[in-house]
Amino acid sequence: MAQRDPRFNQQVLVDTTPMPDHIPKVDELGTTSAPLFSAAYFIGERCKAYNDDFMKCKDESNGRGAIDCLKEGRKVTRCAASVIKDINTHCLQEFKAHWECLENNNHYLFECRKPEMALNKCVFDKLGIEKKIPDTPEGQVPVHLRPKQKYAIYPGRQY
Repeated sequence: MAQRDPRFNQQVLVDTTPMPDHIPKVDELGTTSAPLFSAAYFIGERCKAYNDDFMKCKDESNGRGAIDCLKEGRKVTRCAASVIKDINTHCLQEFKAHWECLENNNHYLFECRKPEMALNKCVFDKLGIEKKIPDTPEGQVPVHLRPKQKYAIYPGRQY
């Protein structure tokens, strides 16, 4: 049996080709999944127009969305960064409490409703952004506003 020496690629490949001038410059958000998950509904609410433009561009680009829609994608990223910055500026304690709860509870939203309610109130009071879950049935209390969670692993747990 032939023996083959192992080959490992330990290098990080970075494309140094500059972006074209017509594509706006934007920095990455620089955040992990828990803060993004915590702020997702607020990002969706404030950045809806940019998200819709990006998705429309991707639908119309016939599979070339990653290339043809860079300009729209950068606008989405810039808008999301502004939401994260505003939440950090005005509601840092509530935001940190919520995303740390998500981080410690495997991103289960139902385990973090108490800090989530405090964050929702702060963001609404200071930024005017209300958390809305799309397609919530009429006449029912949205899941994030229910005082008791049906599927919580530890019902009645204190935070």
